[in-house]
Amino acid sequence: MINIPGRVGIMGGGSWATAIAKIISMTQTNFNWYMRRPEQIEEFKNIGHNPSYLTGVRFNIDNIQFYDNINDVVENCDTLIFAIPSPFLKQHLQKLHTPLKNKMLISAIKGIVPDENMLVSDYFAKFYDVPDENIAVLGGPCHAEEVALERLSYLTVGCTHEERAQVLSNMFNTHFVRTSTSKDVRGIEYASVLKNVYAIVSGICHGLKYGDNFQAIFMSNSIIEMERFVNAVSPMDRNICGSAYLGDLLVTAYSRFSRNRIFGTMIGKGYSVKTAQLEMEMIAEGYFGTKCIKEINNEYQVNMPVLDTVYSILYERKSAVPAIRKLTETFK
Repeated sequence: MINIPGRVGIMGGGSWATAIAKIISMTQTNFNWYMRRPEQIEEFKNIGHNPSYLTGVRFNIDNIQFYDNINDVVENCDTLIFAIPSPFLKQHLQKLHTPLKNKMLISAIKGIVPDENMLVSDYFAKFYDVPDENIAVLGGPCHAEEVALERLSYLTVGCTHEERAQVLSNMFNTHFVRTSTSKDVRGIEYASVLKNVYAIVSGICHGLKYGDNFQAIFMSNSIIEMERFVNAVSPMDRNICGSAYLGDLLVTAYSRFSRNRIFGTMIGKGYSVKTAQLEMEMIAEGYFGTKCIKEINNEYQVNMPVLDTVYSILYERKSAVPAIRKLTETFK
């Protein structure tokens, strides 16, 4: 029987990991925190906040045990919250030789593991023998920057084990974060990937000077496309208009904090894909998600004109202007 939540560990040193740490610091007496770079940890300890991300969020350092060795933090935790960008997850896990199967894992990663084209939950289950009931996912419209400002946000904890989902959701409940639970682990994960993809297209359209009227039509068609795909790859009874699906899509496609929207806007304004990536200070996970979902859909053959359009722009070097114009002809 695993201890839930027990000693909590946060995996990752970026903005989303820092936002989660802020939440956890308000519900747990103390916790562990894994960051890859020792120099980041040392500076964090000296100044009392993450030196690189969400620098306005201050922490009581006495309540945090930092680790730069992934094996040490896993060994000393019962519940692990992964907030490492999906393109780098394998790189971190390659150093891991401590078993994960007796830990409770929460994936806050809104992306797919590249190469394998696998959801994070499936990746942990297949390669690290973690049982389904020991894996949860964190979804919903919740930008790190707004968590830092303590603006009211909503999170959904997905887990096949309902009692564990409830215990974990309580761990994220604060005066500015409200939580709900769901059994739709895979649906939430796929929606989290697709909303990044669609946010890139929303940004491209913004860069091309399409207005609010069109953006509303684009969102309507995107959620329909998301529903078609998620129902095809993971059939179950779900409400696609829920906050973990439509809500997350809306905030990612509209918010000025959305790195995927920013990335798309740069492309719409004429930047090349490579230049836009170089200009970005953070990872736009929708870039990787586009290729992964496109390859997964080769098996399912779901009608996905939005996905096909952004893939043609990002990976086939099609011009954004005619590609988006052609996409508009498919909308109703």
